[in-house]
Amino acid sequence: MGWGLLIALVVIIGVVASIVISSYNRLVTLRNRYQNAYAQIDVQLRRRYDLIPNLVETAKGYMKHERETFEAVIAARNAAMTANSQAASQPGDPSAMQGLAQAEAMLGGTLGRLFALAEAYPDLKADRTMTQLMEELTSTENRIAFARQAFNDGVTLYNTQREVFPSNIIAGMFNFQGAELLQEADPEVRSAPRVSF
Repeated sequence: MGWGLLIALVVIIGVVASIVISSYNRLVTLRNRYQNAYAQIDVQLRRRYDLIPNLVETAKGYMKHERETFEAVIAARNAAMTANSQAASQPGDPSAMQGLAQAEAMLGGTLGRLFALAEAYPDLKADRTMTQLMEELTSTENRIAFARQAFNDGVTLYNTQREVFPSNIIAGMFNFQGAELLQEADPEVRSAPRVSF
């Protein structure tokens, strides 16, 4: 009878250990997936941040009296870059995600003002460099939207796994924190900036 009890105890310990290891590994895998998905957002945001100074420089040649708008766009770009750096170092962190969403909303608003002003300059609308930059920016905005969706999907899977039994016990034991979705702060910014030249 003693050996049977010992074997049953070993089997129970083995099953529990297997569940713990499996849950832990699944949480790590899902966390790594959403962090990698954020890295894709980071790549596209940096691409957009690199396009903006070229856009501003091209527009400056035609819009000589719009210095305040140019400065606002560059300031918003710099703030968004800073917020992105913080978010990239802590993907899923609620304050980092909210800071990025707010900075991106401000950048979208200032770019919208720049595009609205550009409408009044026919030579600028006809400029080949400006047209190419606008096409690249639109393409980048679409890539950002796809990357954001992949990130949010990854965060949702991770958070769900973190909350279901028995993973919720493992998540608590090993301090797996919840992750925040990347959502836009302003409903008006839910689409890419539109410009029709």
